[in-house]
Amino acid sequence: MSTESGEAILSSVSQGVATITLNAPERKNALAPSLVASLHDALNQAMGDEDVRVIVLTNTGNTFCAGADLASAKPGVAPTSDGPSFVDVFKTIFDGPKPVVGRIDGHATGGGVGLVAACDISVMRDDAKIGFTEVRIGVAPAIISVACLPKMSRAHASELFLTGERFTPHRAAEVGLINRAVGAGELDGVVNTYLAMLMRGGPDALAASKELVRRVPTMDRDSAFEWTAKRSAELFLTDEARAGIAAFRGRQDAPWVPQQWK
Repeated sequence: MSTESGEAILSSVSQGVATITLNAPERKNALAPSLVASLHDALNQAMGDEDVRVIVLTNTGNTFCAGADLASAKPGVAPTSDGPSFVDVFKTIFDGPKPVVGRIDGHATGGGVGLVAACDISVMRDDAKIGFTEVRIGVAPAIISVACLPKMSRAHASELFLTGERFTPHRAAEVGLINRAVGAGELDGVVNTYLAMLMRGGPDALAASKELVRRVPTMDRDSAFEWTAKRSAELFLTDEARAGIAAFRGRQDAPWVPQQWK
């Protein structure tokens, strides 16, 4: 395992999994410009690393992410940065080819909820709290709505955005913001189960599946059928598909499944 330390971010790669850890617990992993820039860099590095198949995003301390760094914010001045922005982080997760699994080991509020929702799969410990608390400080969950609204019904979004109340991870799973709420002692086991399943998917197929989830809901029906039919035909002609179908017919694991994950 190789480990690198950045500003409030820890990154490591082991057995095809890049683990990126928000590591500013004294600030509740708030989205200070330095943390956002380091997170953006770590995600990009993992997305471009041929040894990485899946990315896990997690935290130290009892808070996954408390959202905006209000302690250093100036009243009446919108947060800005000369480096990568929080929007850039979202785009990297959305557009990157590799699945991002959120191992949410603590509370998430404000922008932290957006980070939870941006992950392709999120598992959260069920004794934490989550909430769109922006209205309580006189703002709104604007940027993170891009990640959250596609996962929620309008009724749920209106209730949770407008009240600003914190709610349980079980409720978060019910409204579609996360996939699973589990006991603290189950967190690693459930995350590892997801990792094992993801490792069985072809790398190009996983990237294509992320693309479907992102693009198809934005299309009208006819355009969606036209684009997906073309995309399906392309995928069936790839070397990855040929190898996968041959392995299926031979009742063998596909060649991309790492030995340690079989």
